Amino acid sequence: MEDIELVTFVNSQVIPVCIFLIMMGMGLSLVTDDFKRVLKYPKAVAIGLTNQLLLLPIIGFALANIMPLEPEYAVGVMLLVLCPGGTTSNMFSHLAKGDVALSVTMTAVASLITVFTIPVVLNYSLIHFMGQGNEFQLPILTTMFSLMKLTMVPILLGMLIRQYAPKIAESTQVHVSRFGILFLTLLIIFLTYVQQDIVIPALIAAGPVSIILNISTMLLGYYSSKWFGLNLAQRTSITIEVGLQNSTLSMFMALTLLANYKMSFTPAIYTLTMLFTAGILAGMLNSKYFKSKNNGEALADKA
Repeated sequence: MEDIELVTFVNSQVIPVCIFLIMMGMGLSLVTDDFKRVLKYPKAVAIGLTNQLLLLPIIGFALANIMPLEPEYAVGVMLLVLCPGGTTSNMFSHLAKGDVALSVTMTAVASLITVFTIPVVLNYSLIHFMGQGNEFQLPILTTMFSLMKLTMVPILLGMLIRQYAPKIAESTQVHVSRFGILFLTLLIIFLTYVQQDIVIPALIAAGPVSIILNISTMLLGYYSSKWFGLNLAQRTSITIEVGLQNSTLSMFMALTLLANYKMSFTPAIYTLTMLFTAGILAGMLNSKYFKSKNNGEALADKA
């Protein structure tokens, strides 16, 4: 298979199928109570979703304008901030001893809402950064339908499996989460192979904005939830949810819907950054020092 055929095959077949499976894996972890939790614990969910759906895109847009980025890399930043959450954030919330139920709820609700917000904001971003009349504009309704097929449909399918075959869902869920990490890693390797001539310039160009975006949004998630009096587990989950994006979906839009490899480099570089910082956070929260501190804070929260 020639390189051009391989690229076409991966972009048009492999990536959509894998995203479908990953989103179905998210559905395997969901039950209807996850959506009812929005009404049961409105404060924590509202703070988290405000961070994800409103403040995160504003910060991303500001950084994309302030930082000296080429238009494609700036669009890559917007692709990232328009796709919050994902199965990776749920996994790290578990590892960091966060409120996993809150994390799952935020991911599920954000995944449904962004189906409708992504096409509108992304089109505006393309006009803003690439210029009026650029070749990358997307038909809004068609894009919504494409995202719906790759997010809502597999999530609902996974939830049906969870409801009617819970044992299968429980045994499959862990493997799908691991597959998501593996696929994301392989996608970055593939991207590096295909565009190896611009990897170093892309790292230099998009690396700083990725680091600043990741650290600033995690700080935003932590301190905003602390200011509103959420407990430590909730703060941890919101920090991770706001700082970790669905970069697989971001790269899908860059590679498949927009057919532009350069736009996919910012999400790829951000992936390495967010996994590193999330790993450090989980390690810190599981250390002996933080465990003793967390136990004291947990008692204070209950008091």
